[in-house]
Amino acid sequence: MMRLKNFSKGMLLLIFLLVAYILYANRSSTNMTTRQKITKAFYPALMWVTKLAGVNAASIKNKSATPTTPLYTLQASAIDGTVFDFGSLKGSAIMIVNTASDCGYTEQYAGLEKLYQQYNRKLIIIAFPANDFKEQEKGNDHNIAAFCKENYGVTFPIMSKSVVIKTAGQNVVFKWLTDPAQNGWNSKAPSWNFSKYLINSKGQLTHYFDPGISPLSNEIIQAVEESKP
Repeated sequence: MMRLKNFSKGMLLLIFLLVAYILYANRSSTNMTTRQKITKAFYPALMWVTKLAGVNAASIKNKSATPTTPLYTLQASAIDGTVFDFGSLKGSAIMIVNTASDCGYTEQYAGLEKLYQQYNRKLIIIAFPANDFKEQEKGNDHNIAAFCKENYGVTFPIMSKSVVIKTAGQNVVFKWLTDPAQNGWNSKAPSWNFSKYLINSKGQLTHYFDPGISPLSNEIIQAVEESKP
C-alpha cells in the first residue's frame, strides 16, 4: 500500500513538473493550441532522438547537374493572395521549406527566421505550408500567417497553402524541386514537414535536407555559405 502511495505521489510530481515545463517553454506563445504548446516544448527532445536514431536526418548533395527548366520562370501564390515571381530572386541563394503548424518540427520556424536575418538578401527562405503529412496544417492562409507572425516573428515569404507531395495537384515549385527532368538531378520528395531544398545564387538546386536537420546546423550553414553569392 505504501509503495502504491509513493508511486502516486511520484507520478503527480512528474505531471506537475511536465506541466510547469510546458508553461515555461510557451511563456511567449500566442494563441497556440495545447498540441502546439506540447510540440514546441518537446522540440529539443525530438531533435535529440532524431539525431541519435538517424531518423529524418538524411541529406543529398548535387555534384554537377544543372536545371533544364530555370526556377526563375516559375510563379507561386503568396499567402496574401499576390503573385510571387521567382524571377525576382536572381542572384540570391534560396531555401524552400514545406511547413506545418502542428508538427513536432514547427519550432524550426524560429531557426529559419534567424537564418534569414543572418544572411539578409543573400539567402531568401520561402515557406510552403501544406497539409500533406498527418493533416498537421489544417488552418487557412489567414490562420497560418497569423500563427507564424505572432509566435515566431516570421518575416520571410510564406506561400499560400498547397500540396507538396507527388500527386496530380502538386505545387509547380515542388514539381520542379522533385522532377529531375526540370531541376536536372533530384527526385526526392519531402519526407515530412520541414524538409529543406537549397538553390544556389546561379539557380541550381544544390542540396536536400531532411526535417531532422536543424536550419542552424553546421551542415546547413556550410551549404548556405557555398551557395550564396
